[in-house]
Amino acid sequence: QVQLVESGGGLVQAGGSLRLSCAASGRTFSSYSLGWFRQAPGKEREYVARISWSGTNTYYADSVKGRFTISRDNAKNTAFLQMNSLNTEDTAIYYCAARSGSSSTVYGAYKYWGQGTQVTVSS
Repeated sequence: QVQLVESGGGLVQAGGSLRLSCAASGRTFSSYSLGWFRQAPGKEREYVARISWSGTNTYYADSVKGRFTISRDNAKNTAFLQMNSLNTEDTAIYYCAARSGSSSTVYGAYKYWGQGTQVTVSS
């Protein structure tokens, strides 16, 4: 059982950076793989990045590769998404998700979800 709370969203100009945090509660956080997803108004929920339970393996959607970095600190029960070189297409609600298996690009594979944090990128 895992509860997730995202934070760190806000308004930023294009080219700027934000770091999102995902604070987790519950037991055995280190055993869960994590993913970040986002959803813009009127659009489907989109995969952004994922990370293995150990933090060793990370993967990114093509749209964010080279700009975003996913990481986790299991000792602090927290995951992060460092977002650099933001553009207006990155505007969305960002969600952190967790599952007990390997990480996945499919949102339906994740059992636990946070409430989301809004990221707005202005031109």
